[in-house]
Order: sequence, then C-alpha cells, then structure tokens
Amino acid sequence: MKKWRCTVCGYIHEGEEPPEICPVCGADRSKFVEIVAEENDEKKSKTKIDPIKLETETKTLDAEGKTLDPPLKHDRIYQLMVKHHVHPISVHIPNGLLPVSVLFIFLAVIFKITGLSQAAFYNLIVVVFAMPLVLFSGVIVWRKKYNGAMTTLFLTKMICGGVVTLTAMILVIWSIIDPGVLALTSSHLVAFLFVNIVMLGAAVTAGFLGGKLVFKE
Repeated sequence: MKKWRCTVCGYIHEGEEPPEICPVCGADRSKFVEIVAEENDEKKSKTKIDPIKLETETKTLDAEGKTLDPPLKHDRIYQLMVKHHVHPISVHIPNGLLPVSVLFIFLAVIFKITGLSQAAFYNLIVVVFAMPLVLFSGVIVWRKKYNGAMTTLFLTKMICGGVVTLTAMILVIWSIIDPGVLALTSSHLVAFLFVNIVMLGAAVTAGFLGGKLVFKE
C-alpha cells in the first residue's frame, strides 16, 4: 500500500491516493507527496534533518554562481527560536494560568472570597505580558516549520490567540475600572463571566489544535 506524507505538518497517510484534506493540519491533497518504498529512499525519509542547521550551512548562490550573504542576524534568532521550542514553552504560561484564573473567578462569585478574585487578576496580568511572546513565536514557527501554509487549522489557531490576548486585556482593564464587577449586585457580572468563558474556550481550542500538530492525531 502506498504511503503519502503531508509536506506541511508531516502526517503520514496510507492508501492508494492521498486524502482530500490532511486530518491534522487541513492542507489539501496537493500538499501530499508519495513516499517511495525503495530502501534508499526510505532511509532518506527516515533520516532526521535539522532544518535550522541545513538553512545555516547551505550556501545560497545568485544567478552568476556567486555566494550570497549569509542569513541576517534576526533570521538566525528565529531559527534558534524554532529549534529550542520557544513557542510551545511560552504557550504553557496562558494554558496553565487561564483555567486557574477562570476557576478562581467563579469561586470568588459563588463563595464571595475576595482573595480568589485578586489571584485571578494577577494571573491575567501575567498572561497579558506573556501573550506577545506566544503570538510572535507562534508566527515564527508557522513560517519556518510549516512554510506559512494558511490552512483552517493555522487560521483558527491565530484567531484563538488573538481572542485570548484581547479578552485578557479587556478583563484586566475592566477589573481596574470596576473593582466591584464580581459583586452579585453588579449589572455587568454576567457579561464579565461570559468574557472569561470565551477567553478560556479560545485557549483550549488553540491548545487542542496545537496538540494535533505535535502528535499528528
């Protein structure tokens, strides 16, 4: 049986034809290439190639055969960001703090514990400061590792990242302007809780899609 590899995310499909859409990243069938079954080709396909090292060491030639300038300094920094997993590391900050923050918010409302709402507020501040690095490193990974392929999965992840950033900022500012928003008598309580749920839902969705890319499932 033939094997096909998605050139965007690396997913392997077995069948006589490639799938219409990659079940992992959503790329169309034109992005699939057949994995040749010959022994030499199998060895090449299984050989782990470091794209960072390859891009750094490979000389680029112009039309006259002259060596062009090496990659710019910021390109090397981007390569190191991908190689050392800056995005998956940084994304653990919002993924870890947001569920706790939202939980504290609801517990603070139910049990009227001011300390929990304060803890949630400080958690959100950390998330707001972490999100620029999360978004920036995510774009770098998308461009360098996935060739900037604009599939449904990547588009959804970008939207979710933007939603998390925007809603976290809104909640922090809202809490500063209206410290009593969590009071049961507050007319804005339901809206405040709704924004928290939207923020958490966006973070969970982005994390789920990121897991699909990592585990190819």
